[in-house]
Amino acid sequence: MSIDPVSANLSFACTLFPSIAHVCRRIGINRQQFNKYLSGTVRPSRHNMRKICDFFGVTEAELLMEPARFTELISLRRRPGGEVEATPLGPTLKRLNQFSEPLDRYCGGYFRYFHSYSNPGRIMRSYAQITRKNGYYLWKNIEREASAQGGAEDVFKYEGMVFFLGERINVVENEAMLSSSITQMILYPSYSAGIDYLLGIQTGGPLKRGRKPAASRVVLDYLGQNVDARRAMAQCGLFTPEALDPRIVQLVRNEMAPGAWTFEVEQL
Repeated sequence: MSIDPVSANLSFACTLFPSIAHVCRRIGINRQQFNKYLSGTVRPSRHNMRKICDFFGVTEAELLMEPARFTELISLRRRPGGEVEATPLGPTLKRLNQFSEPLDRYCGGYFRYFHSYSNPGRIMRSYAQITRKNGYYLWKNIEREASAQGGAEDVFKYEGMVFFLGERINVVENEAMLSSSITQMILYPSYSAGIDYLLGIQTGGPLKRGRKPAASRVVLDYLGQNVDARRAMAQCGLFTPEALDPRIVQLVRNEMAPGAWTFEVEQL
């Protein structure tokens, strides 16, 4: 009897994550139901199939491939790239970096605040860093989110690059595990002697909301260049507005002015 390709391919995709329970929490599917998909006794419904495909960053047709082809496909997508110069995007990245103004004063740690796309009414506080390496400015962001089903919390890691172009700080990040989610931030720079808040807009397509694009206000709260990352991470998570500084809550409030046709954020 041949093995159901969905069952085999799901089993392989799950090996890329810490545990099956971790996958179930992030997709939002009951573990008992997901086990039926893994065993091949039940095929996912159309709704759950879409959630699964969105999470793993594949199409339904790809999930139905022969296991050998699916394994090769995922392995190719996860293969580390070579030097920037060796990729087709190398010239583009080099040109953007060439025209980017220096960001050294912005290097360091930040608390990042925005209204959670997946948890209405809650504000996410994550820990982010801007560092310089080989002439490029790199971005790293880590989010912590308690599991709705209890147990271990979920940790989401994002990596990307930072450019200072057109009097705006531009951050492009991707979800580091499967690179299936991209977020862009556009922030106002700081014109004061010290860095306080960097305010702007971010856009993206969160995994837990399916494929709906979303936009929100975002604030980076500068912590300094010598930050105890472990201590900062311990302060991250999802919060009600009442549990945070009212100034932060006001800055990330998503409101459009009466008669406005586009979502904009004024400079501080």
